[in-house]
Amino acid sequence: MLLDNVKTAVPEMETTYRERLTERLEKLAGTEFDERMVLSEIAVLLERADINEEIERLSSHLKQFYSILTQEGAIGRKLDFLIQEMNREVNTIGSKAMSLSITQNVVEMKTTLEKIREQVQNVE
Repeated sequence: MLLDNVKTAVPEMETTYRERLTERLEKLAGTEFDERMVLSEIAVLLERADINEEIERLSSHLKQFYSILTQEGAIGRKLDFLIQEMNREVNTIGSKAMSLSITQNVVEMKTTLEKIREQVQNVE
């Protein structure tokens, strides 16, 4: 599943991001810098780039989606609204992602959501 691929890539993304920042800093400042201050700044940047909350919400939306599919009656609008919410989460993951593999999965998720949206529009 694409979302599982994104979950798996998060730790690597964070490690790579930290390494890149450290390398840049060493190039700019040499080895003479306050490591505690740098770690604090890295923590702030990683917090901004954290996509775990979006992953959890998207996972919850997927569970709701499957649950709605089993309901009787008019479900089209509910599904359409839920797809809209899933799109928001996927877009946020894409904008925060600092990883090629996550970005590739985001593109696939957006494509899949658009296909599902087209199908849902035919459901009452």
